[in-house]
Amino acid sequence: MVKWLHSDAPMSGKLYLCATPIGNLEDMTFRVIQTLKEVDLIAAEDTRHTIKLLNHFDIKTPMTSYHEFNKIEKGHELVRQLLEGKNIALVSDAGTPGISDPGEELVKFCYDAGIEVTSLPGPAACITALTMSGLPTRRFCFEGFLPTDKKEQEIVLNRLKTETRTTIFYEAPHRLAKTLTLFENYIPQRRLTVCKELTKRYESAAQMSVAEASSYFREHEAKGEYVLVIEGISQKVLDDAQKESWEKIPIEAHMRQYEQQGIPRKEAMKAVAADRGMSKREVYQYLLEHKE
Repeated sequence: MVKWLHSDAPMSGKLYLCATPIGNLEDMTFRVIQTLKEVDLIAAEDTRHTIKLLNHFDIKTPMTSYHEFNKIEKGHELVRQLLEGKNIALVSDAGTPGISDPGEELVKFCYDAGIEVTSLPGPAACITALTMSGLPTRRFCFEGFLPTDKKEQEIVLNRLKTETRTTIFYEAPHRLAKTLTLFENYIPQRRLTVCKELTKRYESAAQMSVAEASSYFREHEAKGEYVLVIEGISQKVLDDAQKESWEKIPIEAHMRQYEQQGIPRKEAMKAVAADRGMSKREVYQYLLEHKE
């Protein structure tokens, strides 16, 4: 059964995901300011950081901490308060809650409990960087921070080699050079836009190859917060590489790969022809001439 969460749902309160500035305080929306003043409680990733923002906009609403290390226990407590009728706003240290922070867990809890959730649009570093990157924006994916676990890292990096969409990563200054070196090992010539200190006084962006970026940050100290926007591989290059890969094996072996999947012979010939840029007749003729 589909259950829609309506704004007029009785009893329970509402969770407001409130986007906050990623650097420039003037990016705070009027709607977010008003909402933060009207809710019963603000759940903040770091209350010491958020109090500066609240003081700037003269917001007196009580705060509670909600972060990566208490997201389960505190998440259930916040749900309890929402079910009692309290309206709660969730804010991260910067940007839109739920993007590379524990906010996504609280949203899941709210859906499980039938509590309405709404998101107030505002700053998000990934979208800001994408739109100013000069790279294709029609199709993109967001990876957040590169995993520190070696196996997870390898999965992401291998996937990046054949990713046709523009890919966005976040990175901290102390890890930037190491991360770029890893990228260089997999996609050295891919175009990359490095965005730094977005919306802040020293905002800057530069487009170069991954190899050039890796070389630059081996010699220059990284300062500030970075967003890396990486161009996807073109479908034509990918198709050509796949075609070249197929051409390294005999047509008979190519056919067997499809037939072993239970694909009928005629369909397998059609697939082989498409893979190799041949006509179905040419594949058929080849198999006829090389019949064992």
